[in-house]
Amino acid sequence: MAYAIGRKVGNAVERNRIRRQLRTIVHELATSLRPGMYLIGLAPPSTDLRFGELRLTVMRALDDISTQETRRHRSRPGSSPPTPRQAAS
Repeated sequence: MAYAIGRKVGNAVERNRIRRQLRTIVHELATSLRPGMYLIGLAPPSTDLRFGELRLTVMRALDDISTQETRRHRSRPGSSPPTPRQAAS
């Protein structure tokens, strides 16, 4: 899991606070995540989100990714889900 939090998001204190919150959220969701590599990027308005709102946003984004992966693999008969190495290329 990697986090992309640019300087436009806020000062170092704000960026580190959000990074700690994201780590907590990801730790809570770790058992439900599919194997692979994830990059979470944040935009400046994210500093205005409370923990619950940030958690909900991350959960929705991960759910959307999972749904898209499922649809993509259903559309190809006989295909299996990509390995983490295949997904990264």
